[in-house]
Amino acid sequence: MTDPSTSAAAAVAGAAQQLRRATVSGTPGAPVRGLIGRDDLEAAYAVQRINIEARTAAGAVVVGRKIGLTSPAVQAQLGVDQPDFGVLLDDMAFEDDGVIAFTSVLQPRVEAEVAFVLKDDLAEGDLDDTQVRAAIDYAVAAIEICGSRVADWDICFSDTVADNASAGAYVLGTERKTLAEFSPAAVTMSMSINGEEVSTGNGAACLGDPVNAVVWLARQARALGDPLRAGQVILSGALGPMRAVRPGATVTVTISGLGSVSATFSG
Repeated sequence: MTDPSTSAAAAVAGAAQQLRRATVSGTPGAPVRGLIGRDDLEAAYAVQRINIEARTAAGAVVVGRKIGLTSPAVQAQLGVDQPDFGVLLDDMAFEDDGVIAFTSVLQPRVEAEVAFVLKDDLAEGDLDDTQVRAAIDYAVAAIEICGSRVADWDICFSDTVADNASAGAYVLGTERKTLAEFSPAAVTMSMSINGEEVSTGNGAACLGDPVNAVVWLARQARALGDPLRAGQVILSGALGPMRAVRPGATVTVTISGLGSVSATFSG
């Protein structure tokens, strides 16, 4: 008889390998939920951890985290009641007004977000709103480029968690504001592709306040043994609907109080 723990470990390893294969080949594959189940949070984060460890062993550096599924509508769509998170690596970062190779992210879709940069670790204490706000150095407007290694974005909760929360790349704006200078919950957002507005939203769309998302993340990250650290970038979650992009697209995000940030996708 097969040991259940051995079988579970094999399923996690197989799911991680399947996602790596999609990355290397540039061809999205089947969902991994057939291996690890739809709702096994522990297994999904184990898959994510295996592939992040493989990336860092090859030289990539962890520079932050991204929070996903902050919208109640998206949570309802996937049948979950909580956000998820992924890991940001140094090779995912692009400069404002930079060019991103379209093929560098599988099935790319863009979101507008408030990004925070930490000045203190979030490893001890209550990790409440007051502590998290004090640990934030500044905020900037950001574009997150989500990608899926699962064909046709046919994902459930475990698929996206295992797939590093569908992280692909990100772009940070250059206008920095402290929390004393603006209110993340009160911002409004407009995102355009090639000059046409395709998404609007506001800070309240992100768990009521983007800082609430960071509080959730700080607690989850510590609970999983890898707390947030000073200097890390935190993508706090979408302020409005995600949109697909094509080669040649120029994406511009404008967030009140934080200015604009842009990126162009090469053919």
